[in-house]
Amino acid sequence: MLLFISDLHLQEDRPQLTQGFLRFLEQQAPKAEALYILGDFFDVWIGDDAMTPFHHSIASALHQCAEQGTKIHLMHGNRDFALGEDFCKLAGCTLLPDPCVIAPFGEPLLLMHGDLLCTDDIAYQRMRKVFRNPLVNFILRNTPVSFRRKIASKTRQTSQKQTRMKADKIIDANPQAIIDYMQEHQVETLIHGHTHRPARHHHSLKREGQIIEGQRYVLGDWSDQEGWKIQVTPEDIELLAFTL
Repeated sequence: MLLFISDLHLQEDRPQLTQGFLRFLEQQAPKAEALYILGDFFDVWIGDDAMTPFHHSIASALHQCAEQGTKIHLMHGNRDFALGEDFCKLAGCTLLPDPCVIAPFGEPLLLMHGDLLCTDDIAYQRMRKVFRNPLVNFILRNTPVSFRRKIASKTRQTSQKQTRMKADKIIDANPQAIIDYMQEHQVETLIHGHTHRPARHHHSLKREGQIIEGQRYVLGDWSDQEGWKIQVTPEDIELLAFTL
């Protein structure tokens, strides 16, 4: 069995959420061959050099889970795209590109955080390109931690204000972008998060002159009381909510 989660937005001032995740690592994750965390694991990440005792405790818990035999894979989200190899080494996990295709049971699965699918949000996509630019990243990494915290706080406040003003359609996945990514990577199944709209969707795809049905699973974000996961076995894919 494989487990997929996304959009936990872990932060030090939400201890109930953190404890719920730690219980998930202790009780559910060890039953899986691999755990895939598809972005926005942390609510904000300004660099591996700015890790606090809180971040180290999460890394330690992940590492302990990995030592028990569960392979852990981590993908960047829009909130924690600066997360790097230093954290991954401490956590015993592997950093995945976005998008990424895996085929654990023979059938390929396309994994994404999901923000790349929101092409109608032009302002966000422009901002994403700026912050993901290697030169911008290099410059930011070499600024004081206090400065990065201010930039992150201001960016987050601006983003939240703009999101509240945007129509739901703009901040959701674009139907054509979904099909384009699935057809480009030759898959019939896509798993992603980001939109915080857990659901299973069906999409018509073209493959060798024929129309086939594709499926898209959207992970939900975690609250203090509830988490979302996707379980994949050779026989089935399930999107499930569970109590923390």
